[in-house]
Amino acid sequence: MVSEFLSDRGVTTEDGDAALGQGGGAAGGRIDVHHHAMPPQVRAWLVEHGQLPPVGGPPFANWSLDAALDTMDRAGIELALLSAAIPAEFTSTPELAAELARIANDALADLVRAQPNRFGLLASIPRATPEIAVAEIRRAYDVLHADGVLLMAHDGLTYLGDPVLAPMMAELNARDAVVLVHPYNLPATGSVAIPPFVADFLADTTRAAVQLVVRGDLDRYPRIQWILAHGGGYLPFQAARLNLGQAFGYGVDPGVLRAALHRFHVDTAAPMSPYSTPSLLAAIGAEHILYGSDYNAVPADTVLAAQGALLADPALNAVSRRRIERRNALVLFPDLARRLGDPVRHLRAQP
Repeated sequence: MVSEFLSDRGVTTEDGDAALGQGGGAAGGRIDVHHHAMPPQVRAWLVEHGQLPPVGGPPFANWSLDAALDTMDRAGIELALLSAAIPAEFTSTPELAAELARIANDALADLVRAQPNRFGLLASIPRATPEIAVAEIRRAYDVLHADGVLLMAHDGLTYLGDPVLAPMMAELNARDAVVLVHPYNLPATGSVAIPPFVADFLADTTRAAVQLVVRGDLDRYPRIQWILAHGGGYLPFQAARLNLGQAFGYGVDPGVLRAALHRFHVDTAAPMSPYSTPSLLAAIGAEHILYGSDYNAVPADTVLAAQGALLADPALNAVSRRRIERRNALVLFPDLARRLGDPVRHLRAQP
């Protein structure tokens, strides 16, 4: 299915853009906003601190630049925004959290500097203390020239939207930050038969998004742009429970909820197609959906299979697919558009 779509790359959209070219970083390729990497420096640190075995380990632990570029070429990905999802569970002290984030962000920034037309940077921000978070945000933007940041949905029992995070949120707001919200295992839950990535990850993202809505942080920090990983978790499908919740003293009214849903972007790395697409289109619209592969948390063959499902999704037409795979990201990240020489004619929408 991928090859059939790419063979039709002479088709144009309403914006006059050529459809996606095939691989090799070809101009007009996909922009991947959810793409992980583990450079050797990061793996070595995790092995040293007992978080990974010296050999083997989960898919995300076995990364190489050559394999990443090969996967991007096969998938027609022109540029990937690199990020390192670093759960608080990986570090036992604030000092270790800050150290691992610096190592990861420096290593990813080196990759971006070496190949700026293939990679961008979403810097990981540790939340062990407000001071650590603000310091790494400033370093990420001022020194590493990050395109945006990655925030884990929770840190211990503290979710995004908690008032203790106000200094971090204010700094992100001042930076017009684009934030990818990434989940991990739910806190304070025991071992169950269902792997966490199947259901708990989606609930983790949903918890963070709900708290951002209910606490009013979307309005308090209006210059932050939010991307919810994995199709937004459960939020786009069960958002009405926040209206129901008003009867029990927790929730928001329908108008607030509708406005909040349109403040979020989501990525396709659930995968989205074919099951989630109609609900996502109805809840937030095609202009707020971004292509995300979730490589290398998932292997290359899984990336290609999910992409094939996206291309064959009957709920999407050529225009909406083009928006999702490239154009929405370039509007959200105008520096990427300038770097790639893409003539995006729309400014990032102001809240």
